[in-house]
Amino acid sequence: MKQDFLVVIPARFDSKRLPGKPLINIGGYPLLQHAYLAAVNSGATDVIIATDDARIEAVARGFDARVVMTSPSHRSGTDRIAEVVTRLRLPGDSIVVNVQGDELDLPPALIDQVAGNLAGHESAAMASLYAPVKSLDELNNPNSVKVVVDRQGYALFFSRSPIPWKTPAGDAGEMGCRHIGIYAYTSDFLKTYTALPVCKLEQTERLEQLRALYHGYRIYMEQANAQTGLEINTPEDLALAFSNRPQRQPTLF
Repeated sequence: MKQDFLVVIPARFDSKRLPGKPLINIGGYPLLQHAYLAAVNSGATDVIIATDDARIEAVARGFDARVVMTSPSHRSGTDRIAEVVTRLRLPGDSIVVNVQGDELDLPPALIDQVAGNLAGHESAAMASLYAPVKSLDELNNPNSVKVVVDRQGYALFFSRSPIPWKTPAGDAGEMGCRHIGIYAYTSDFLKTYTALPVCKLEQTERLEQLRALYHGYRIYMEQANAQTGLEINTPEDLALAFSNRPQRQPTLF
């Protein structure tokens, strides 16, 4: 049965590593539009861009996106999405998928997958995805978030460090799992999440999903059923994106 859900894409301009990241021109389109098109081509009933920046708003409206302007005080993308959910007065059981605004070549099938996984696991407060770690460089890269799961598929922990621990001589085919940063939650849980105190683990790792785990909520994880795209976090990620889409220099729209 088809699962109804909407997508909210949180986008901010002031990224420390790549200022103006959502508006960087990649292949003729702003990075944000790549994420938006993935969402539009999923099974979502609606796609909303949530931002506090007028420059992002102007560009998003330029490609006919629906935009909701939010507070600049939010600590995380999930907090920003929760404001949108509250303002739209969505029913408590509505499923909302968080697609990051820095996703390049994200398969729409993964958005559908994570929404369906939340609907199919009543004990989960959230759902997300993972893919196998493919190299030692990826394992040791703090911008590649790792996750370990229990035998039922629920997350035990997320970290920017290599988990579970493997020596460099370990089997390259068994180096763990890389978290893919898209999430599904219900409208009710988003409101609960924003009321939870920020925990030390979340602050130390700079991973908002650890707030949910710390307070006892379950996150259902499943291996992605399609080839994942590229999350643009650093200048190195941007260089990799441009190596696949040759053009002169990255520019802001």
